[in-house]
Amino acid sequence: MLRKTLFAMLATTTLAAPAAVRAEDSIFVPLFTYRTGAFGGSGTPIADGMHDYLSMLNERDGGIGGVKLAIEECETGYDTKKGLECYEAVKPKGPVVVNPWSTGITLSLIPKAAVDKIPILSMAYGLSASAQGDTFPWVFNPPDTYWDGMSMILKYIGAQAGGLDKLKGKKIGYIYLDAGFGKEPLPFLDQLAKDYGFETKLYPVAAAEMQNQSAQWLNVRRDRPDYMIMYGWGALQPTAIKEAVKIGYPMEKFISIWWPSEADAKGAGEGAVGFKTLNWHAANADFPVIKDIQKLVVEKGKSQSPKEAVGTVLYNRGVYNSMLIAEAIRNAQKLTGKKAVNGEDVRRGFETMNVDAARLKELGMDGFTGAFKLTCADHNGHRPTFVQRFDGTKYVKVSDWIEPMTDKVMPLLEADAKAYAEKNAGWPKRTEACDAK
Repeated sequence: MLRKTLFAMLATTTLAAPAAVRAEDSIFVPLFTYRTGAFGGSGTPIADGMHDYLSMLNERDGGIGGVKLAIEECETGYDTKKGLECYEAVKPKGPVVVNPWSTGITLSLIPKAAVDKIPILSMAYGLSASAQGDTFPWVFNPPDTYWDGMSMILKYIGAQAGGLDKLKGKKIGYIYLDAGFGKEPLPFLDQLAKDYGFETKLYPVAAAEMQNQSAQWLNVRRDRPDYMIMYGWGALQPTAIKEAVKIGYPMEKFISIWWPSEADAKGAGEGAVGFKTLNWHAANADFPVIKDIQKLVVEKGKSQSPKEAVGTVLYNRGVYNSMLIAEAIRNAQKLTGKKAVNGEDVRRGFETMNVDAARLKELGMDGFTGAFKLTCADHNGHRPTFVQRFDGTKYVKVSDWIEPMTDKVMPLLEADAKAYAEKNAGWPKRTEACDAK
């Protein structure tokens, strides 16, 4: 039986209220989450950050545009089948957006979005090609794709080696979740290897074996790659860091895509100092928006998050995710003149999103992250990231902003979007109007 937890509703609305009544009084925002199982260590802080930001808007502002947010969690366990069950359970309630928080669930929902008129937000995960708004007008994946991430990791590694040309003859290892998320960058990594002359060593990890990686790391010790890249999630990440420490792999040469938490690194002890990841937002609580969450939600006992977790990297990732939702809703209200917007309205809100420096300051996020903009054609933004280094307690920014290799990424996105449409016979051409000026 699906576990659902209702956290924030209008005082005049009850869980049993019909969807039609609720739609008049509130905006329904379901959150697909997973707080249990092998992926719960990653999913829980993100769920807390997502929920707490939206709850803060209810407490501080009465919602968005004078309309409260009805926030409902559905536990997926990071399981695609359960995720689809969650989707069918929330669909009759008129959700304005769906956050799958799983590449597998996202891939299954993409064909449904245009039919059900419910936009999908897969923030920096899911199908990279869905950045192409002309082919996927109902799917949004800001601020970066996994291909952007791989290109930025390679640019950083190249800089450490003295230039991308210095990668010729090097070995670069890639340890990854042996699923859609981890496999997607493989063709791109292969192309980069040909372009720059390095050799790749692949170390796939099955979901069932995330906590048993001794074989992979014995191979790493044998192969002795000059650098290691990780695309992991859940229990894969802390296990990989522990195994790397165990074989004495140099942490300064081990860099991950943007998912590892502080807890993932701390579990490996002092040996994890030097481990690095990409990021695009702050990993601390020193921002007005986080202070408001602490005061209005956490300190009032309306959060499931431990106080010490507020402001950590994945908690803040959840805050960022919900900021995207809220800004899309606010834009939708401006575009339509309606307060209780629906999924079609919010899709338009995403496509006109322009969060500049002034808006970030208004949001209490000045310095929290960089400005970004989405358009009808670009549902991603392809924003720069930076590298952060684990110092034994927290992550510290150690690089300037790194731009993705747009010249290499964009042709792949365009080709993959075209291939997706051709593979899925009858894939509809975009008919949605563009509100952008």
